[in-house]
Amino acid sequence: MLQGAIDSFIASLSTGENRSKRNTMMAYYNDLRQLSCYLEEQGVEEWSQVTGEHMARYLLALSERQAYRPATVARKFAAIRSFFRYSQRTGVITANPVEKVEAPHARKALPQALDAEQVASLFAQVSTETPIGLRDLAMLHLLYATGMRSSEIVALNVDDFDPVLAIVVCPDHKERERPGRVIPVPAVAVDVLLCYLTRVRPLLVRRIEERSLFLNRHGERLTRQGFWLIIKGYARQAGIIDITPHMLRHSFALHMLKSGMQLRSVQELLGHAHISTTQVYYRLSRTAARE
Repeated sequence: MLQGAIDSFIASLSTGENRSKRNTMMAYYNDLRQLSCYLEEQGVEEWSQVTGEHMARYLLALSERQAYRPATVARKFAAIRSFFRYSQRTGVITANPVEKVEAPHARKALPQALDAEQVASLFAQVSTETPIGLRDLAMLHLLYATGMRSSEIVALNVDDFDPVLAIVVCPDHKERERPGRVIPVPAVAVDVLLCYLTRVRPLLVRRIEERSLFLNRHGERLTRQGFWLIIKGYARQAGIIDITPHMLRHSFALHMLKSGMQLRSVQELLGHAHISTTQVYYRLSRTAARE
């Protein structure tokens, strides 16, 4: 009797507005078959007999007895929850047994950050004897000193940087028309940026109306892809193989927390909409401290 309701639910996923991909349907089917086998072992013959206690014990069994990862348990629970909502809607059950069961949370993996030695090595690869090297050094300093996204770095215009106030107005990474967040720039980064603006940018610019802060060899705005190829090149020279576009941003956040900055302030600098997004760096800082 348990199988019939599962077949009906899976069939509903392939019709109307709830049309799902084949792989999702197969995953849901396997998750529900696994649940039904467990319930049958417990002597349950009808879905209406399933209780919240049954479900709590099942989730515990997945985690402890079968050693599924939290993310896998959370995915299986999502399928089960959808099934019971459908079953209640179609009259198979009158009460939802997972309504008051706490959903398992998939613990996010901690972000990877560079340590101080790796950051120093990365900066050491940049030659300050060439105009392009000075440009790259300015970009690296700004990236590490502000925690900006690579897409935000290349979106900057000349007027977004104020050397007198030592700030950069970071444009909204979705819409430039929205007010940007104001980020302080350390003195060493201000000096390197001024060097780039006075000595290098005039050599690169081709059109007087060009307002982009960082330019490529053709005098045009540097693209995010071009920017990251530059960073990856220096990382490769420094022996940093697994670098990612956000790794320096992660390193900035971790450095700020280690220096005593409040989590809310780090959130504002990074431009996170929710404090929960920034809290992962607090976990990372505690892990690093323990190690």
